[in-house]
Amino acid sequence: MHIESLKVFCDLIDTRSFSKAAEKNFISQSAVSQQVRAFEELFERQLVERHRKGLSPTAAGVIFYQGCRDILERYNALGEELKNLSNIVSGQVRIATIYSVGLHEFSHIVKKFIKAYPQANIHIEYSRANKVYDDVINGTNDFGIVAYPLPSPQLEVIPFRSDRLALICFPEHRLAQLKSVDIGELKDERLIGFERDIPTRKAVDKILRDHKIIPDYVMEFDNIETMKSYVEAGQGITIMPRATVEHEIKSGSLRAVNFTQTFMRPIGIIHRKGKVFSTATSKFLELLVEYASA
Repeated sequence: MHIESLKVFCDLIDTRSFSKAAEKNFISQSAVSQQVRAFEELFERQLVERHRKGLSPTAAGVIFYQGCRDILERYNALGEELKNLSNIVSGQVRIATIYSVGLHEFSHIVKKFIKAYPQANIHIEYSRANKVYDDVINGTNDFGIVAYPLPSPQLEVIPFRSDRLALICFPEHRLAQLKSVDIGELKDERLIGFERDIPTRKAVDKILRDHKIIPDYVMEFDNIETMKSYVEAGQGITIMPRATVEHEIKSGSLRAVNFTQTFMRPIGIIHRKGKVFSTATSKFLELLVEYASA
């Protein structure tokens, strides 16, 4: 059994495709099939089910996949540790983050990290929350950053920071010049919101329900940049983290008005339990925690 064969199996499960797994590993599709068959004969268990929509792992396949991921991660981390005996931090840091955090938090941190460790690489993937969880659990990314982190037996959560939610509106709106606003003032307003399955939207809906407000959502989006554009155009107002509109506030295209009540959005760093981090990943996490504490 070779490390390369374990990677082929993981790529097969990640891509759900024999052809894509073959392409990623520069081998033929028949070679991928042969390696899977060899594993199945070795363990006397079917690991993969083929069906019209592609393929999926069996229960045994899921266990084997998770074990392969653990071995590959430990192997890669071991290589990084040996490289770092020369005191050079190298390798890749793989991060998954929701749009409304990553786009506004990472620029400064990434620049600082690259300056300190020029031989390390950072790959940041911006995704919806459900995909961030999936990619962290299956090992595609080293860690993820999400709002309202959910407890899970498979994950560890590191508190990162909290964002203050504020009323965001266009400059000519009737509430734009107030120093603060009661949440009750929003009962007759047209709202632009996140899509319903996004955690921040669920939290905002609960805030509105708790204050007996029936929201009038006129538009729903999964992208915070699109939401801001429609608010700038005067199509409605929204509730989102004040930190995400600092640029627009400075340019004068949007106004942020704090609520008289305090509503905070917790942000967490999630990673798989038992995850072995490379030195580069550990250094980047240290910078994140340092940034949050500052």
